[in-house]
Amino acid sequence: MSEARARNRAVKEGRILQAAFRIFSLAGYAGTSMDAIADAARVSKPTLYQYYGSKEALFAAMMDSARDVMLEPLAATHARGMVAQLYGFAWSYADVVMRPDLLGLARLVIGEAARFPEIGAAYQSAGPDRLLAGMIRWLEAQRGAGRLAYDDAELAAQDLWALILSAPRTQALHRPDAVPDRTQIRRYLENGLRVFLRAYSTDPQADLAALAGLTNDNPPVTGKP
Repeated sequence: MSEARARNRAVKEGRILQAAFRIFSLAGYAGTSMDAIADAARVSKPTLYQYYGSKEALFAAMMDSARDVMLEPLAATHARGMVAQLYGFAWSYADVVMRPDLLGLARLVIGEAARFPEIGAAYQSAGPDRLLAGMIRWLEAQRGAGRLAYDDAELAAQDLWALILSAPRTQALHRPDAVPDRTQIRRYLENGLRVFLRAYSTDPQADLAALAGLTNDNPPVTGKP
């Protein structure tokens, strides 16, 4: 594939995924059609099926794109070390899952899951489960390097997840008219990281000092360190 064709495909894929987020968040999984996504993305239906062979495949690709954004700070090395990676991840995670379209999608999936369990299973496997797997890989690497200590990587990942954003996200899911602002999110996020480091760091004093240095700065605009 030529460079120009590759660029064109990437642009078109990005447009399709943006449209998919918008339509899925408005109509839910069951109510979303490939026709609606093709119209919103300004592509033909055959083109949409050429890129993504089914609604299931498109949904998985959409969730993968969100996961990749959230995990990007953990995938890249950072000159300021493990704590900076954690801080970048926490903001990246917050910036993605607190987006109106992601919150809307989560609400609709929760509402559909009782009648259509397969929808809840598809959301869980394409989104949270894959994100959790990426977090576990990173945590295991940190334990291997002697920076973190724990017995169960999955439980450590679940603790990190819950500590940084569980309360404000739950509020946002239940009260769309009262979504926490960034100042409120920052309060939970930074406190959660402090608790996590006290529990799991092999050098909590140094890591808490590193976190304090980061939190004295403004939070990253895009969630990246």
